[in-house]
Amino acid sequence: MDSMEASRGTRPVRVRRRGVRRAALLCALAALAAAAVPASAARTPAAPDPLVVVDCFDKPQVRPEEYLLACGDGNNRLVDLHWKSWGPGTATATGTDMVNDCRPYCAAGHFRAYPVTVTLSEPRSWPGHHDVRRFTTIRLLYTGTAPHPVPKDVTYKLVY
Repeated sequence: MDSMEASRGTRPVRVRRRGVRRAALLCALAALAAAAVPASAARTPAAPDPLVVVDCFDKPQVRPEEYLLACGDGNNRLVDLHWKSWGPGTATATGTDMVNDCRPYCAAGHFRAYPVTVTLSEPRSWPGHHDVRRFTTIRLLYTGTAPHPVPKDVTYKLVY
């Protein structure tokens, strides 16, 4: 019998080396078995690619509270957006479209509020940003009057 002596207080204690070796071997085998499980079995299903709307400054936004429609002059902005849904194919919000009436000209014009339902759709890959998709279409459905000469239901391509 393979053993060694250790002292506990004044009495010698015999420890079996074979038992210690067996326990160490079992631990090592358990660790190897755990490592052999494919990583895919341990992972949860992959999340879909992030879905964003890109703003005028080329920044990705998710459920933005505001969104600038007129990037050049800032005369049209969606505000107070409350998102009812977001993805995977569409996103829908209610809010207000603040539009400058530009009367008599834009610098002297006044911003008017128009209640609107906003729908983002047609997600596509965002060039230069692998694994990120962006909405490419925005639909504005005015629930009251629409700003002149815009129709009550209008759809635009998002080019940013």
